[in-house]
Amino acid sequence: MVRRILISVTPAHLRIAITEDGRLAELFTERPESEQKVGNIYLGRVSKIIQGMNAAFINIGLEQDAFLHFSDVDSSMEDYSSDASDDEDDDRPTTQLLETADVALRTVRPAPSKRLPTFFTKRSGQVTINLQPKQRIIVQVTRDAYHQKGVRVTTKVGLPGRNVVLMPFENSVGVSRRIYSVKERKRLRSISRTILPPDTGCIIRTAASGLAEEDVIRDFQTLVDEWVEIEKEVQKAKDPMLLREEAGIAHSVIRDLFKDDISQVIVDDRKLYREIKAYVQRTAPHLDGKVELFAEMGDLFAVYDIERDVQLTHARKVPLPSGGSIVMDHTEAMVVVDVNSGRASHEKSQEGNALKTNMEAAREVAKQLRLRDIGGIILVDFIDFQQEENRRKLLNVMRDELARDRAKTVVYPLTQVGLLQMTRQRIRQSMAERSSEDCPLCFGTGTVQSPDTTISSIERWLRNFRAQTWKFRVTVAAHPYVVHYMERHPSKSTRLWLRKFTLFVSLTEDDKLEAGEFRCYLPGVKKDITRQYL
Repeated sequence: MVRRILISVTPAHLRIAITEDGRLAELFTERPESEQKVGNIYLGRVSKIIQGMNAAFINIGLEQDAFLHFSDVDSSMEDYSSDASDDEDDDRPTTQLLETADVALRTVRPAPSKRLPTFFTKRSGQVTINLQPKQRIIVQVTRDAYHQKGVRVTTKVGLPGRNVVLMPFENSVGVSRRIYSVKERKRLRSISRTILPPDTGCIIRTAASGLAEEDVIRDFQTLVDEWVEIEKEVQKAKDPMLLREEAGIAHSVIRDLFKDDISQVIVDDRKLYREIKAYVQRTAPHLDGKVELFAEMGDLFAVYDIERDVQLTHARKVPLPSGGSIVMDHTEAMVVVDVNSGRASHEKSQEGNALKTNMEAAREVAKQLRLRDIGGIILVDFIDFQQEENRRKLLNVMRDELARDRAKTVVYPLTQVGLLQMTRQRIRQSMAERSSEDCPLCFGTGTVQSPDTTISSIERWLRNFRAQTWKFRVTVAAHPYVVHYMERHPSKSTRLWLRKFTLFVSLTEDDKLEAGEFRCYLPGVKKDITRQYL
């Protein structure tokens, strides 16, 4: 299989595509004005603890507090021990201890409290969490904010490098499961122990397999030095602040995905090309020859024939090879996918057609979930089967396709009516959330109140206004959609209201209103009198 990483840069957009044998497999996008926070490390302060949710809210300096679930708390903050009560400094006020940087860096336990939050797990039973209000803590963002929810964070902080991930608050060494050689695993563990500071752990990544000892140590040393600088920042800091900002999407993809199985990395921007070359020469010199600059005049994605597939990631309806299609709709709670057979009728039986279309749909759904980075609950309405064996085949194909997904997925068996329920790990905003915004007419609802209905509401308001006052002028503000509709239909003009109510009505446009809303004001007065005469 030939795998390539294509990086296309424009002033307004950065797009990264990973192709497999010329077909689009993964897609990453980033806009200069958008601020991605996944991977950022913050010094925060516990705002409040809600035991009923098994969670705490952390002030990290953003508009909205971050969400920390107790399951995302590292082992250094679990299993509270009261041994510290024998210390001579135990008489100091609790708040004095909580203000120290040592608490944030886990070098000292917070003073005992009457009520520490607890968390129950099947493996460990009841676990006590060392979190208290106003306590300072270092956290890392694991999921971007979406809808009305803030970012999600963890105290299991990790500094990612190309070959290793430094875990400052863990005391164990993990090795990637994809490194199968027992001898190599032992060698890498031995190298890590020679360089890791006390009470610090790491995860050795697949890219480290077979590397010379000095290359692995160099990566370790870079991360250790970076953590030392973060510790210095914490010692000086007084308020919540950003300690480390994650690299841009291009550098993250090169760091995490550019491995020996990648045939080429092609970049169409000279500045980014030089940055990637410098990084690769420093961290993986043996891959340097695979980085190329795209110097042609045409569009990179068009030259490699993937632009159509990229455009399909924005489409509601995606065609299938045999003539069927899938239709993807986003709701507040979940993403719903409908599978349609369309003109697909190549098989002799209805069951055969259903099987063929569903198999194609399963592969396409798994692909679109990756490309669009859709997370949360997903419901797929497949074509009904008569045979249980076909349900099992479809389920196995779906699970096999999702096994290639780097995000965690859970697939449940099909129901009797052909519904498949699944969940996919949400990390960042989906493609739709990043590349689109609510419709200015319907504000995301999908439908708008007809202009005739809105005009009828305005007329009822004018009737009430005339019945309760003898003023002869009023200003009505409505959405431009409604105002333009009245301008196109003479029978809906304000002259009719003048004859009917003896009122001079001045219509103005207000695009901040929904299509079914209106506001009324007295001329020269900014006070809203709409509710007064409803």
